[in-house]
Amino acid sequence: MSAYKVTVLGGGAWGTALALAMLRAGHAVTLWARDSESVASIRTGTNPRYLPGITFETGIAATTDLAASLAGTDCVLVVTPAQALRSVLTEIKPHIADHVPLVLCAKGIERDTGGLLSDISNAILPDNPVAALSGPSFATDVARGLPTAVVVASEDEARASALATRFSAANLRCYSSDDLIGVEIGGALKNVFAIAAGAVTGAGLGASAQAALVTRGFVELRRIGAAFGARPETLMGLSGLGDLMLTCSSVQSRNFAYGVALGKGEELAGRPLAEGVATSYIAARIARERGLDAPIIEAVAALLDNAITINEAVAGLMTRPLRAEAD
Repeated sequence: MSAYKVTVLGGGAWGTALALAMLRAGHAVTLWARDSESVASIRTGTNPRYLPGITFETGIAATTDLAASLAGTDCVLVVTPAQALRSVLTEIKPHIADHVPLVLCAKGIERDTGGLLSDISNAILPDNPVAALSGPSFATDVARGLPTAVVVASEDEARASALATRFSAANLRCYSSDDLIGVEIGGALKNVFAIAAGAVTGAGLGASAQAALVTRGFVELRRIGAAFGARPETLMGLSGLGDLMLTCSSVQSRNFAYGVALGKGEELAGRPLAEGVATSYIAARIARERGLDAPIIEAVAALLDNAITINEAVAGLMTRPLRAEAD
């Protein structure tokens, strides 16, 4: 299979890691970022701001010129924060050719509209097919070339399979799925449950409480996913259960680390971006509007609003009416 010219939009940890993955898969890679210092560092094989202590191979054509990064590209990986996606896609619209696929690599739901990221892409760039890349993957692991498995999803099964094949390399195994909604829902909501798991850990409530919370969080994920039309087997896979397990268990996860600070009562201002913060608010609103039972998501949104304490949140969850486990 011939090499692609791949454009990666975003010079943070995940953008740099995916650019390296594409380079290792044999593609010509251009990375666009706004920060000129990060661009200069990436060209020399480092990104100290976002991937401290990691040295990687050179070969990524990093640039601050958006139009140049998109010229002649075969595929675009959009690795900017979920809440910034609308503005970034609007910005690239004059520079991207029709029919070039967009692979969305952020995880979230737009807070203002409740739209999935693919909804935003289809509205702004309707002539560009959309896919999503998700799964249990820390940027540092991918950047170091450690074994990782993810899923590439598109409503067009053939497109998903073709992209997964092109993106796979020695230590990056890409599975394919045609359940785009399921992959997006799993990736977005696991961040909310990671904040909850981190808060339980930070408050010192024990491993048993954390295990129970993550398990019941998965029940909520499946309940909300079903309301969106996600397939259960998708949520049992890499982008659902797999990502939930990883994100809810390590401070390498920004969302888990944010939750730990929340549980400890630490200052949250100035902490690294945690996508689950914005997603928690809109997910709680969606659950209320659709009449879906989502007590953990509701509790996270209330915690972040300082409407309740962690002990009040746990007490509320522990004293809810008893029910069958499968409900």
